Amino acid sequence: MEFLNNLLNTPVGADKVLGDFLTIGFMASILGSVVTAILILIAGYIVAGWVKRRIVAIAENNPKLDDTLFHFLGNIVRWIILGFAFLIILNTFGVQTTSIIAAIGAAGLAVGLALQGTLSNVAGGVMIIVFRPFKMGDFVEIDGQMGTVKDITLNTTELADLSNVQVIVPNSDVWGNTIKNYSTNKTRRAEWTFGVGYGVNLAKAEQVIRDTIMADERSKTEPEPFFQVTNLGDSSVDFLVRVWVDASEYFAYKADITRKVKEALDEADIEIPFPCRTIYTVAAE
Repeated sequence: MEFLNNLLNTPVGADKVLGDFLTIGFMASILGSVVTAILILIAGYIVAGWVKRRIVAIAENNPKLDDTLFHFLGNIVRWIILGFAFLIILNTFGVQTTSIIAAIGAAGLAVGLALQGTLSNVAGGVMIIVFRPFKMGDFVEIDGQMGTVKDITLNTTELADLSNVQVIVPNSDVWGNTIKNYSTNKTRRAEWTFGVGYGVNLAKAEQVIRDTIMADERSKTEPEPFFQVTNLGDSSVDFLVRVWVDASEYFAYKADITRKVKEALDEADIEIPFPCRTIYTVAAE
């Protein structure tokens, strides 16, 4: 009992002892602060998410506005609201937020030096939004990574590759590398090389290839298609073919045409050569 009395009378401040903090009133105030902080945190997340969705919806409801820009602004506003909620929570516990803000400002230089990589990502994100080399939904290739742009945040750009696998690319790598945007232009030029045998009638082979490709409704007549012999290989005469198609149909179109031309050449009894090697063996005496 004497030990407990000594413990409760342990000084913890200039004019307070430990027992002053173990009263029902004090514990109730602490519990109330914790509950208030939780409610503020939940409300902050709800409000931040709602405001972000409203900002994004502005662009979605107006085709003239850039979805990427408003999605980026929505992310920024969301983090600002969460930051204010955090400051309110600190104030609930009696922490002087003005001094914290001053301390953050004083430590800004040190933090900036320590987080150069993160800040470069933020700078890259700002450059992406300002100069808009791509937007949400574009199919791009960045630093060897190919996919559809799903999200652009302060630090990263999210892609979904051809297998629908999530790819996260830091914004500094995005802005610091070559960007290929396959969605900017509405049309693309598909290109193939078809080889036929040296004994084949070239005019007939060209006509079969041309008729097969141009019979596909996806093939465009403007700009003018290109069909020419461009190489005399070791075992084949090579036709270079270039035809324009809608960008959205490029991959399926190119694969379909490759198969159709192969089948048409076979049907026309036109030889498609392939490398052969003859091996002679000499019997040992």
